[in-house]
Amino acid sequence: MNWFVGRRSSQELFPSSYAVRDFCGNLDTQVKPNLGAEITTEPRINDRIRTPQIRLINYTGEQVGVVDIEAALAMADEIGLDLVEIAPEATPPVCKIMDFGKYKYEIAQKAREARQNQTHIVVKEVRLTPKIENHDYETKRSAVEKFLKGGDKVKITMKFRGREQTRPELGFKLLQRLAEDVKEIAFVEFAPKQEGRQMTMVLGPTKKKTEVVAEQKAAKAAKEKAAEAAAE
Repeated sequence: MNWFVGRRSSQELFPSSYAVRDFCGNLDTQVKPNLGAEITTEPRINDRIRTPQIRLINYTGEQVGVVDIEAALAMADEIGLDLVEIAPEATPPVCKIMDFGKYKYEIAQKAREARQNQTHIVVKEVRLTPKIENHDYETKRSAVEKFLKGGDKVKITMKFRGREQTRPELGFKLLQRLAEDVKEIAFVEFAPKQEGRQMTMVLGPTKKKTEVVAEQKAAKAAKEKAAEAAAE
C-alpha cells in the first residue's frame, strides 16, 4: 500500500530545516534559509550591517549624515572602533562609531544599578494571643515597629484558643491598642477581621519603601565619609 499519495514539499514536512530533499529525491528550494537561525537582541555591528547606506554619528556624537556603509566601516576601522547600528528601524538605519565592548559594559552596569534600586514591599507577619503577657506584647510591638520602619507592611494575626473564641472582643481591643501604639509610623490598611479561630489586621508604613532605602543609603554614605575623614 502506498502511503504517500502525491508529492509533499519538504517545507511542509520539515518546516525548520535549511535544505532537505522530497520523497522523489529532488532538492526542495522552497525552504527558507533563515528558519532555525539564532535570534539575538544585540545590535548589529561592523560587517553584520547589510544596508548599503546609513545615517552616521561619529565617535564624538557629531552628526555626519548619510554615507555609504563601506565609507563608515573605513572611518571606524581607521580609529580602531566599531560601527554599531543603534536605530535599525530608521530609514536609513542610524549607526554610531563607538567602542562596542565599552558600550556593552555600560549597558550591563546600568541594568545592574536598576535592579539594585528596585524596592520590594514585603508583608511581615506577627502573631498574638488575647491573653499575651505584657513583656511579650512589648517584644512583639518592637518587632512590628522594626518592620514598619523598614518600609514593610505587617500582618497581625490574633490566634484564639479554646474558650478565647467566645471573647473575640479581647483580641479586637488588643489589635486596637497595637495600632494606637504605632500610629506615628503606621496606619491601619485593613481593619481587624475575624475568620474562624483567628482575627487579622494589616498595618502599612507611613513612610514609603523608596524613602527608607534612600535614607539608608544616605546614612551609609555619610558614615563612610566620616570614616575616611577620620583616617586622614
